[in-house]
Amino acid sequence: MSNIIVQKFGGTSVGSVERIDAVADIIKNASLSEKIVVVVSAMSGETNKLVSLAKHFGDNPDKREFDALVSTGETISSALLTMALHSKGVKARSFSATQISMKTTSTYSKAKILDVDSNKIMSVIENDTIPIITGFQGVTETGDITTLGRGGSDTTAVAIAAQINAKRCDIYTDVDGIYTTDPKIVSNAKKLDSITMEEMLELAGQGAKVIQTRAVEFANKYKVPVRVLSSFNEGSGTLISLEDKGMENALVSGIAFQKNQVKVTLHGVEDTPGTAFKILGPISDAEIEVDVIVQNVSVDGKTDFTFTVSTEDQEAIKGIIEDINQKIEFKDLIIDSEIAKVSLVGVGMRSQSGVASKTFKALSENDVNIQIISTSEIKITMVIKEDEVDKAVQVLHKEFELDK
Repeated sequence: MSNIIVQKFGGTSVGSVERIDAVADIIKNASLSEKIVVVVSAMSGETNKLVSLAKHFGDNPDKREFDALVSTGETISSALLTMALHSKGVKARSFSATQISMKTTSTYSKAKILDVDSNKIMSVIENDTIPIITGFQGVTETGDITTLGRGGSDTTAVAIAAQINAKRCDIYTDVDGIYTTDPKIVSNAKKLDSITMEEMLELAGQGAKVIQTRAVEFANKYKVPVRVLSSFNEGSGTLISLEDKGMENALVSGIAFQKNQVKVTLHGVEDTPGTAFKILGPISDAEIEVDVIVQNVSVDGKTDFTFTVSTEDQEAIKGIIEDINQKIEFKDLIIDSEIAKVSLVGVGMRSQSGVASKTFKALSENDVNIQIISTSEIKITMVIKEDEVDKAVQVLHKEFELDK
């Protein structure tokens, strides 16, 4: 493992020239004792502005041109931050995804990283220069610009850290670490000093927005320690640890929630072998992520098949289901867009019982109805009404004493 640290700065961290100047100070100070590689997001609000410009010419702009446009925000940030470092006497140079050969698949707006030219990055470092690399961007084998999806700069940073065998990847944001839940919902939510990679994977996958899920997946796969901390205030942040300390793990480490969800039910589906694949196969081919999946008990050869997807995929799902209807029969398509998911996560669930019953009892006593329950070794996910999410999170946070 090298003595290099990858620092990633999010949109709020570089949201103005004043913030960029402050970030340059953080980088300069860190570079006094470590070799540094920097990854930056677009300035806060910049990507949304570019998306709005694109939509001026239609709701479905050409995907290739759309990615070429929205990726420019990161280019601006990297150049400005490099200039700020120059003003402080620090050797730095900006690089786009193309310049470091951040090769991706050709799925625009949801591209996946295939390879990074570590030799290019290392040659810059060896020249005592700090590379300031654009996050979020990628490039196909044919040279087209792609983007990695919202929060993709996190994935860029962790992928680079893995490729150059960095000591750690520090994700700088506008919060000072990872909390037991969203402090906007629970005012006494507690900052965690550390959390296991496994727990963070589940929390990120279920709606915790501090770090992108794919970034945690990369970190877990390539064993890259990640630290989440604030670029606004000093502090040690939260370390996403590669180690599982067993008995010391809390029963519940955190509560995540997602409000931008849709529940899709195919009512009266033929209960025959291959039906689930015929439904989910085309959805997977469209690269739409499906989470909670439930199939009811068959009655007279018919069943209900239910799953949840993100709200942004609702229209695409309708089109796919229409095509599916040519291959399988069902009575009704029911779409409920007024639902949300709440998830409890903790590796302590693996060795201790009673979490589920305690959860359901607390929600029942507070008149929160659970529509669907899905569990894993370290997670309990519940689908409830969207307007009951805040109450459910507050009740469960108190029930499991997560503020202590």
